Amino acid sequence: MNGLKKNILYSSFYQVFSILIPLITTPYVSRALGIEGIGRYSYAYSIAYYFVIFAMLGVNNYGNRTIARVRNDKKELSKAFCGIYTFQALTSLIVIGTYLVYISIFSDDKIISSIMLVYVVSAGIDINWLFYGLEKFKLIVFRSTLVKIFTITGVLLFVRKPADIYVYCIIYVLGMLLSQVIVWPFVFGMITFRRVSMQEIKRHIKPDLLLFMPVIAVSLYKFMDKIMLGYISSRAEIGYYESCEKIIQVPNLLVSALSTVMLPRISNLVSLHNDEKGMSYFNKSIAFSMFLSCSLSFGIMGVSEEFVPLFYGFGFEKCVLLFQILAPSCLFVALNNVMGTQYLIPHKKDKIYLFSVITGAAINLILNILLIPYMDSSGAAIATLMAEMMVCIVQCIHIKDKIDFIQQIKSLVLFFVPGLIMYFVLINIQLEIKNMIFHLIAKIIIGAFVYIVSMAFLRFLFVVFHISYGIR
Repeated sequence: MNGLKKNILYSSFYQVFSILIPLITTPYVSRALGIEGIGRYSYAYSIAYYFVIFAMLGVNNYGNRTIARVRNDKKELSKAFCGIYTFQALTSLIVIGTYLVYISIFSDDKIISSIMLVYVVSAGIDINWLFYGLEKFKLIVFRSTLVKIFTITGVLLFVRKPADIYVYCIIYVLGMLLSQVIVWPFVFGMITFRRVSMQEIKRHIKPDLLLFMPVIAVSLYKFMDKIMLGYISSRAEIGYYESCEKIIQVPNLLVSALSTVMLPRISNLVSLHNDEKGMSYFNKSIAFSMFLSCSLSFGIMGVSEEFVPLFYGFGFEKCVLLFQILAPSCLFVALNNVMGTQYLIPHKKDKIYLFSVITGAAINLILNILLIPYMDSSGAAIATLMAEMMVCIVQCIHIKDKIDFIQQIKSLVLFFVPGLIMYFVLINIQLEIKNMIFHLIAKIIIGAFVYIVSMAFLRFLFVVFHISYGIR
């Protein structure tokens, strides 16, 4: 098995494991903490997240890409790492000081906000971008898996009732800090540390900030909606939204696993001027991501009425509606992920990437302001869907001349139509099964069967009518 396949396997294993974690903890936590507890945690985390992204700026993508381009030269590798990390450390110190001011003056939940300080501090020592650029995915996956086991064990052992919200927060932030600390010993064998001049730091600022702008823009429709829900509506509405979003992340995490591996690989191919192989990877990634997102998002929508009461318990009925609104966004997220991280960023089309996410952020912010006061979490969900759709449209317009766009549409049809058929079958089928668990399992099996058969039949039609669908 070659290095790329191993890295995809490692990354996919971790993302599947990450998916299993909320499937185990969410039903337990929703019953232990209740909708208000989940909302308090999500609100505090969302605010702390903004401080974290300002500490990191655009270093995750910029550092990943830069390291991937110089990884074969240890001297240049060490120079790049020391320059980028010094810049990150300086920004982190400023952000930590600013967060302390926020806690003392502005926070209305000072205990949870103080606990989240550990999360903000962890950003100052986050060097995952180094290992991603070096394609050391085995190390990252092993580390992250151990930390998640620690986290889930702590939650199941010590979180029992709504009053345990502080314990819940402590467990999660300690896991975040631990995940950053334990990889540092491995750095010393890879990097020769050296003193960095101000000039070396400065040369990283502009390209790093250019990739930071998309991060802050994306955060406007990933986290700002929760902050606005908490400010305009209530913590309970955040709880509904957060609960749905955890499940919606399932297909997104699987696509992200692929893109995390492919970004450094395609960046390296671009630096070697091997565009043909890079485009081959890109085309396969589009097909794979659409297969996953169409099957899982339409499937989630189709079984939501059975899934919500079984999974979350009493009081979460509104999540059924939110799933119907949020799940289709997975299709656009998948395309955005592949186009952004596997084409635009490796080819240094940073301005196009920036423009697309700023456009989406603007749409999201405007719609949140207009819809949340009247529709609460449903309004935030609509805003997120429209934002992801706009990002996709803008990116497609800008890269349509660089890829075989018509061919990609044909391949998308191969997965979208079966997903739609599966959805309508699931919402209309009536099963005489009283046991809720067996009822849900039966619908999942039926949905998977309908999706696979529909896809096989459509593929057969493509062959009969000599329609090439671009999958090799």
